[in-house]
Amino acid sequence: MQLTPAQHEQFDRDGYLFFPGLFGTEEIRTLTDEVPRLYSRREDYNVREKGKDAVRTNFAAHLYSEPFARLARHPRMVEPVQGLLGEALYMHQFKINGKAAFDGDVWQWHQDYGTWLNDDRMPTERAMNVAIFLDDVSEYNGPLMFIPGSHKKGVVDAKHDLTTTSYPLWTVDNDLIAQLVERAGGKHGGIVAPKGPAGSMILFHSCLVHASGSNLSPYHRVAVYLSLCAVSNHIRRHKRPEYIAHRDFTPIECLPDDCLLKPYPVDLPWKNGVPASALETSTDELMAA
Repeated sequence: MQLTPAQHEQFDRDGYLFFPGLFGTEEIRTLTDEVPRLYSRREDYNVREKGKDAVRTNFAAHLYSEPFARLARHPRMVEPVQGLLGEALYMHQFKINGKAAFDGDVWQWHQDYGTWLNDDRMPTERAMNVAIFLDDVSEYNGPLMFIPGSHKKGVVDAKHDLTTTSYPLWTVDNDLIAQLVERAGGKHGGIVAPKGPAGSMILFHSCLVHASGSNLSPYHRVAVYLSLCAVSNHIRRHKRPEYIAHRDFTPIECLPDDCLLKPYPVDLPWKNGVPASALETSTDELMAA
């Protein structure tokens, strides 16, 4: 799937693109049928909400689940990012965020590249997220919120928040958020929250400031996030386990567009468990290739 010149301009201006209903009902069912099985596992790659059993995020499902391995190679998700970055991509991170009904906690205001820089030593912001809704997203179930155009500020100051939720995050303070929102239009467009049916897709810049509130509704808001990085921009440190920040920089090769409807063969290197090497971490920096 290739972006139009107008979409390139919109992405440059706003830092995100929204594609309502891009994936069909049967395609989404292939994925949603698999989620309960993955969330039921008592594994390190399932991070649960603070003090609760609900899964906050599942990592690296593309390495042990066939439907998500095919999604990780889907041209509708990979090709637009490849067109924007202009080179081959590898999977830096793959996660299925739960945002469970009643129990889904906040994701504080942050930039993804801030974490990738500080924790993983990713050299530049030549990486971005593409997300697909597995549930309908409304104003009630904790939609993702963006500050349009905030990516143009580059990397902003952030603090390492280790206590607010169960997942450490480099977060942006409230005063700066207020400034960014005001510059983006204040009450008139300074914050946007794309909403739409299951199967909708969002593509957003790694420096776009974003957040989501808690989900107090009776409706789940599960979404899959592919964090795609230019191969030349691969991380230089393995401070985090490999299920969070991947160490295989092999370029992604897309499957045909109907890959969620047909059982194309895919490699599942972690099908029989996470290798011990994936849990090893280091603060040493890698030599650039």
